[in-house]
Amino acid sequence: MDNQPKENLIKEIFSWKEKREAIILAHVYQPDEIQDIADFTGDSLFLSQQAAKTQAKVIVFCGVQFMAETASILSPEKIILLPEIKAGCPLSDMAPIEKVKKKLKELPKVAIISYVNSSAVVKSLSDYCCTSANAVQIVQTIPAEKDILFIPDKNLADFTARKAKRNIIPWQGYCPVHNILTKEDVIKVKKLHPQALLLVHPECRPEVCNLADYIGSTRGIIEFASNNPAKEYIIGTELGIFHPLKKNNPNKQFFPASEKMICKDMKLITLEKVLHSLKKLEPRIIVPENIRKKSLKALNRMIEIT
Repeated sequence: MDNQPKENLIKEIFSWKEKREAIILAHVYQPDEIQDIADFTGDSLFLSQQAAKTQAKVIVFCGVQFMAETASILSPEKIILLPEIKAGCPLSDMAPIEKVKKKLKELPKVAIISYVNSSAVVKSLSDYCCTSANAVQIVQTIPAEKDILFIPDKNLADFTARKAKRNIIPWQGYCPVHNILTKEDVIKVKKLHPQALLLVHPECRPEVCNLADYIGSTRGIIEFASNNPAKEYIIGTELGIFHPLKKNNPNKQFFPASEKMICKDMKLITLEKVLHSLKKLEPRIIVPENIRKKSLKALNRMIEIT
């Protein structure tokens, strides 16, 4: 199968997709060829919501584990496939459930917000979930006298606290891909492209965010670049986003804030693995019902607010 021409491979994927009554979802950090075969591309929550809306029986989620879990929480009746079971998230792994439980014993009265980039078990202990796009909005709905514990990204917690003008207790996790970008990296690229606007993800360090012309989710960055008249942009997020940016804006130029911003986990899925997943209906992601129900409450609270 490895030697099969790409065109034949894609044809076979589409044939099996039809047989399985499946749809393919791909995060914008996925390899270009995976994004190109997807029915929907976007950020993790948008994709999970598409999974919930569709009549398809099988969801092939080209992303990482927490994303497929979110789809399983929202669509328990569907078969959720993650073509590479080893595709994890280092940020999510920085909030292991034992440490979260220990912290909650220390802070029994806090409101717990878990970023969607958290495991299902952490979501199940949370009062609210949030995304990078709606974190500020979620925080602003919580009574001012209530302390907030924000899990697991300290940089997104800092950004949210500043925007919402609230004190937030941050979990000391971070996305290695976004945290690798330094102020010095940005200054260097800005000197090379002085006319370019700097667009960054809020998982970046505070000192990087302070230099940005726009801070937003992957979807927000794509929309900003598509709707803004400027012709040049420096992009501070995972390099997979360049594929939809260039596709949507062929007359604009995009420069990476750092060539190091690559998520190895997001690049683990291949066309061969997608085909295998459809043929064998594996690896399958199933969130246990007791965890799913509790996680669903936190996700639904977020969806109701936004």
